[in-house]
Amino acid sequence: MKNEIKLYTWPHCPYSNGAKRLLNERGLEYTDVNIYHNNEIRNQLESKTNHYTVPFIFIGNTCIGGFAELQELDVRGELKELLK
Repeated sequence: MKNEIKLYTWPHCPYSNGAKRLLNERGLEYTDVNIYHNNEIRNQLESKTNHYTVPFIFIGNTCIGGFAELQELDVRGELKELLK
């Protein structure tokens, strides 16, 4: 797979855990970066993406949004296409 999946998450966030569960169920590899208590990284991500809640999910260099957007891509069958 060409485009790496990277998640910026909080360990206790149900949406972060839902995103990881979905990716695990699909057998997709990803990098999980815990940003709990790291306001500097969170502020940088918010400025860069105009997305304000965890998880911040990137495919390659593109922020696709959060769990809802990841789930929508999966339902539409577009997730695996983005990873090629």
